[in-house]
Amino acid sequence: MPGFPIIPEQASTAAWRVDAVFFLLSALTAFFTLLVGVLIVYFAIKYRRRSEDEIPEQTTGGNKLEIFWTVTPLFMAMGVFAVAAVVYIQMQDAPPNAMEVYVVGRQWMWKVIHVDGQEEINELHIPVGRPVKLIMTSQDVIHSFFVPDFRVKQDVVPGRYTTMWFEATHPGRYHLFCAEYCGTEHSGMIGWVTAMEPSDYEDWLGGTVRTSEGGASTTSPAAAGEALFQDLGCASCHRATGDGPGPSLVGVFGKPVDLASGQQVQVDDAYIRESILNPAAKVVKGYQPVMPSYQGRATEDQLIQLLAYIKSLGAANPTGSGR
Repeated sequence: MPGFPIIPEQASTAAWRVDAVFFLLSALTAFFTLLVGVLIVYFAIKYRRRSEDEIPEQTTGGNKLEIFWTVTPLFMAMGVFAVAAVVYIQMQDAPPNAMEVYVVGRQWMWKVIHVDGQEEINELHIPVGRPVKLIMTSQDVIHSFFVPDFRVKQDVVPGRYTTMWFEATHPGRYHLFCAEYCGTEHSGMIGWVTAMEPSDYEDWLGGTVRTSEGGASTTSPAAAGEALFQDLGCASCHRATGDGPGPSLVGVFGKPVDLASGQQVQVDDAYIRESILNPAAKVVKGYQPVMPSYQGRATEDQLIQLLAYIKSLGAANPTGSGR
C-alpha cells in the first residue's frame, strides 16, 4: 500500500498474513463501534421520556436475544483466534531448509554472525526468496529484534536463545529497530536489513561487496568452535567414540536424549547452551555430573561458536574431533 504511509511496506512472506489479521480486527472493531453508537442514538430517541407521568413498559427479559448476543460474539472471537493462531504457528516454525544466522544484542548494537564467518554490526544481509532463521541472545539486558517491513518482532533475552524466521520477497533496504527499552541509548539501537538477489548475496559473502560496519572473517563459527572445543579440553571427555567421561556429541543435535532423571529432552540450541553453562542441570543417562561449568569463562560469541561446531558434527567419521 505505497499510497498509505501509515502501513509499512510488505516485504516478507509473512507480512500479508499479519496485515490480514490486523485489518480483520480493525474491521470488527469499526463495525461494532459504529453499531453500538447507532443503537445508542436510536434507543435514546425511541425510548425517550415523553411526559412527566409516563411509566415505561416493563420488560423481564428475552432468552433468545440473550443467547444471540452471547453466542454470536463467542463464535466471532473464536474465528479470529483460529485465524491468528494459524498465522502465529506459521511464523514460529522455521522451514527445515532455513539459512541460520546468529545475532547477539548488546547495549546498544546488534552483532550478526553468518555461518561462513561473515560478521556485521547493525547490518544484516540476506538473500531474497530464501527462509532465514535468526538464533538470538543478549549479552546484557532484554532487547527486541524488530523489522516492521517484514512484520516480525522477537524479544532477545539474556541467558537463553530465542529464534525467529522470515523470507524476504524482493530486494531492498529495510529498517531494523530494538523494540524493547534497553537503556539510555535505546533509540540509537537501529540498523538495516538488506535483502539481495541470490547472486548479489553470494558476491557479498565472497567479499566482493563490503560494508563499512562489517567484514569477512577467514574463520567460520563452526571452525572457530572446533578450535575452542580443543582448547577448553572438551575433546578429552566428549570423544567421538563415546568411551570418554562425557557422551559423544557426534550427530546428537536435533535428536532426543535420555537423562539420568528419567526424562527425555531434545538436543537443541537451548539444551547445548545450558549444558555448557550449567552441566549439572540435565545429565545424560549413564554419565556422572563431572563436567565443570563454563559460566563466566565462555563469552556469547564463544558459545555460538561451540554451538555451531556441535551442530556441524556428523556421524560419518567416528574418530578424531568427530567430523
